[in-house]
Parts: sequence; C-alpha cells; structure tokens
Amino acid sequence: MSLKESYQKRKKLYLIGGTCLIVLLAYGYYVRSKDAAPRYTTATVRRGDITAAVQATGTINALTTVPVGSYVSGTVQYIFADFNTRVKSDQVLAQLDPAIYEAQVLQARGNLENARDNLTTLAANVQVDQAAVAKAQANVKYQLATAKRSQDLFVAGVVSADSNDLAQSTLGQAQADVQSAQAALEQAKAELQQARSQVTAMEGALKAAETNLKYTTILAPIDGTVVARNIDVGQSVAATLQAPNVFTVAQDLTRMQVYAATDESDTGNIRVGAPVTFAVDAFPNELFQGRVSAIRLNPTTIQNVVTYNTVIDFSNPDEKLLPGETAYVTIPTGHVSDAILIPNPALTFKPNIPRPQLQELYREHNISREASTTHLGGWQLVWKLGPKKDLTPIAVQCGITDYNNTQLVQGDIHEGDVLIIAQPTQPATGGQRPPGFGGGGPR
Repeated sequence: MSLKESYQKRKKLYLIGGTCLIVLLAYGYYVRSKDAAPRYTTATVRRGDITAAVQATGTINALTTVPVGSYVSGTVQYIFADFNTRVKSDQVLAQLDPAIYEAQVLQARGNLENARDNLTTLAANVQVDQAAVAKAQANVKYQLATAKRSQDLFVAGVVSADSNDLAQSTLGQAQADVQSAQAALEQAKAELQQARSQVTAMEGALKAAETNLKYTTILAPIDGTVVARNIDVGQSVAATLQAPNVFTVAQDLTRMQVYAATDESDTGNIRVGAPVTFAVDAFPNELFQGRVSAIRLNPTTIQNVVTYNTVIDFSNPDEKLLPGETAYVTIPTGHVSDAILIPNPALTFKPNIPRPQLQELYREHNISREASTTHLGGWQLVWKLGPKKDLTPIAVQCGITDYNNTQLVQGDIHEGDVLIIAQPTQPATGGQRPPGFGGGGPR
C-alpha cells in the first residue's frame, strides 16, 4: 500500500470516529436535558359529594353522677350496697357505728331536761317575788295611812313626838321594802330569761346530736347505680375538713352523654342538635348515634391548645356503654352534593421556581396578593399542569372539606383538570421561594 493510500485510510477513520463522538455527545446532552426537566405528581379533579366533619375524642359519662359523702366521722359497721348495685333514693347504703352519737343524744336530752326543770323553778320564784312586791306595796299604803293619822294626832297634841316619829319611820321602811321586793323581782325575771335561753340552746344541742346520729346512716341521694365504693367494713371514716366520698351513684345509665374535647377552630361550625356518630374500643365494629346538646363555655388550655367540651346526648337502652369509656366522635358540619372536588394536597403545593418567574406568572394570570399569600375571603392558589407541561396558577375560593378533598366554590377549575400536588425536591437554580407563598389547605 502506497503512502497516499495509507493517509487517506487514516483520514477516513478519523472522520468516522469524530462523527460518532459528536453523536454521542449530542445524545448525552439530550438525555441530560430531558432528565433535568421538572417532574410533578398530579391528581385529576373530579365531581362528587363531600361531607365536612369535626373529629374529636371524648369520654362517656352518666347524665348525673352524685358523690355520696359522710358528714360525720366513725367506723363503718355495715355496708348494704356494692359496685353495680341499683339503688333507690333514700335507700340505706352503709351504717357507721352510732354508739358515740347515741351517747351524745342522751347527754343532750338530759341537759335539756335539767334546763327545763330550772326554768320551772325560776318561773315559780318570779311569781313569789311578784307576790312579795304586791305585799310590800300594800304595807306601804297601810303605813302611809298610819303616818297621816299619827301626824294629825301629834298636831292636836294627842300623841307624843316619839310616837309620830316612829310612824313616819315605819312608813319609810315600808317604802324601802317595796324597792327591795321590786329589785328581787327584776333579778328573778332576768334569771328566768337566761333559763329560757339555756333551754333553747339545749334544744339546739339535742337537735344537733340527733342529726349527727341520723348521719351515721348513709343514704342514697338519687335513684341510680353504684359505680364506686370507697369504704370497707371496719374502716374509719374521718370527716374533718370536708366530707369524704364513700360512694358514687350514677343516675339512669340508659341515658348518657359524651364530653368531646373539640378544638376552638371547630366550635363555630358545630350546631346544637346536630347528629353525631361515635365509636368505642369495646365495640370497634359498631357505630353509635347521638346529638349535640351543648357546647360548654369553660375553655381548657393545654400547651396553648384551647378546647371546649361539646356535650353529646345518646340513648344506652342495653347499657352496653359504660361511664369512663373513650369515644371517638365524628360531628358532621356540612354536606354538598355534586361538587367539584379539589384534592387537598393541591392547595398546599409550592412550585420550586425562582421568585422573579413566580411573580411574572402571577402578573400574567392576574393572581392577586390575597389569593397567593393571605387567603383572605377563602381564596387560595392551585397549580394546573398544561398540555405542554407548563404551570398555570389559578385562584380558587374554597368551601367545606373532608380533609381529603375540598369543595370548589369559585374558580376556573373543571372536572377532569390535572392539578399538581407534589414535586420531587431539586436543587434551586436561582432565586428563593417567595415568603408566605402557597399555604396550607383549609382546616
């Protein structure tokens, strides 16, 4: 082979190799460009029914639960009711040892009898003193007449001065006797009044002792079922600062309530009379029905979370549900039929694009600041995926939600539209996300 032929052969090989290299580089660039294109997770808008509901956890309680206390201290002598015992109002539940209180009644009764006897004696003394006063007053009248006669006779010279002076002195003594008798009468009346007060006090002491004796018998305050017994025979019950709780009686377990702790943001949607469904762990495959009867106005704050007790009445004819069980409550707050349903993740999607491009898209599609950031008036933002994989922001006004989908009230969204709900995390190519852009879905 000549030198010229060898050179032409090598030149041809170089051209073929260069062409292959260019083709490979172009293919690699195409593949990289294709892989760099953003990928999105999408969901299709559909039409259907939607029901909004508040979900909460609560506790089952009897309509009325009465703690039964002991007003007096003592040792438990007998117990006549146990757990789950059905009782009637004023039925005997337990008996404390009454011996000390019976002795107090006897002592109080004896003191009262003594006080009454003393009262009778003092009343007689008053009568005696009254008679003494009357006698002294009569004697004064007699001595007054005698002193006058003596004075007249003395003036006539019939009697001596000594006789006249004696008559006048006897009159003064009689008048002094009247004052003394009146003083004794007043003292007797005061002693009589004091005795009457003592009788009243003794009557009160006797009544208190009899009441304490009565309280040694512990009675049921209402018709119901004993759900707690906190005493045993021989146990000492000390009623010092407050009455100890010895029994708890629940009234009519065929009608009960659920106290559901509902978030403050949900209370505005709950209406009295609304139907409620709830489940309990004891019957996981069964739903129970009830109705909202009240939203109590006493808030509970735990770690800055404010809740209110929503009271739900329900019937428990078979007494299947027990006080204290945990109930998982669902309270419907709204229903719309044949609504356009927006998947909730679409309302939280935030595109990973530079801020200048984002603002340009807002201006191009007339997206207001209220829709893009603040959500005033219920307006929010979703992103629609176009046929050329382009992003289109759309402002929508939302209604009720079931936490999976949200009702469309107003906005350019139609059944079958494709909305973006997620985007794989990619390194940012420039710019930052606008602060506050996007936002969470409706509560």
